[in-house]
Amino acid sequence: MSFFKKIFSSEKKETLDKGLEKSKTTFFTKLNKAVAGKAKVDDDVLDNLEEILVASDVGVNTTLKIISRIEERVARDKYLGTSELNQILREEIAGLLSEVDSGNATEFSVPKDKKPYVIMVVGVNGVGKTTTIGKLASQFKKQGLSVVLGAADTFRAAAIDQLQIWADRVDVPMVRQDFGSDPASVAFDTLKSGVNKNADVIIIDTAGRLHNKINLMNELTKIKRVMQKVIVDAPHEVLLVLDGSTGQNAFEQAKQFTNATEVTSLAVTKLDGTAKGGVVIGISDQFKIPVKYIGVGEGIDDLQVFNKIEFVDSFFK
Repeated sequence: MSFFKKIFSSEKKETLDKGLEKSKTTFFTKLNKAVAGKAKVDDDVLDNLEEILVASDVGVNTTLKIISRIEERVARDKYLGTSELNQILREEIAGLLSEVDSGNATEFSVPKDKKPYVIMVVGVNGVGKTTTIGKLASQFKKQGLSVVLGAADTFRAAAIDQLQIWADRVDVPMVRQDFGSDPASVAFDTLKSGVNKNADVIIIDTAGRLHNKINLMNELTKIKRVMQKVIVDAPHEVLLVLDGSTGQNAFEQAKQFTNATEVTSLAVTKLDGTAKGGVVIGISDQFKIPVKYIGVGEGIDDLQVFNKIEFVDSFFK
């Protein structure tokens, strides 16, 4: 059990437990039915487990990996009781997540050798992108870091106004231009402002349109190119925000955006309102992109740094 040692504060862990409650309850209700009357893990149990994992939006490919690992353990140990299945699943999923270089952090931080550290945030409209930016800004500020926001989603007036509300709430400066302005121009001005203010972190919001991937790709490439006129290696991070409650649709969005631009990290939101928490496991495994943050509630402190050990511990508690 030392592998699953507590590394978050009890308050954060309680929030995580509560946020994954729907996913966990649905999963274990199905799992308990699958093993009812069974003494050992056999082919029937594994077939049922496969269906349960796919239904939990872990994804087909990742599910097959997990089943294969359990089959190897069954073959090696000769006899595995169904009572052990919970612990085996915990260990195998934690092992799978360990193969991706993510989920190791326990607090909000940015590299000290990059100042200002520039994060470009991408994702379709409605996934909680602007809210995630606001919550991120709040968390960074709590760590004593100075933050500047840039409203480069200029295609929706509501997006600019929503980000302004978050900037005011968190009390951080925001750079904005008129609705319909050139997004790259906003990004340029934001980086200039951040450098002048000696900011630690700059977070740039971008438009979330997916209907024309070529336009999206061109736009994101242009924003990057213009930012590099101010800071040569910007952006240092491209954070893709995905709505965990959409399950398989989140996989599709990840595919589209990773094709359109070089995504370096992921935030999976709205896990508290869904039984599809398994999507975090599948996305982390399939795309080999670190899941950095998860949203487990509506409160300003309910965006958490993703830690794979705590996540698996809460999911299989």
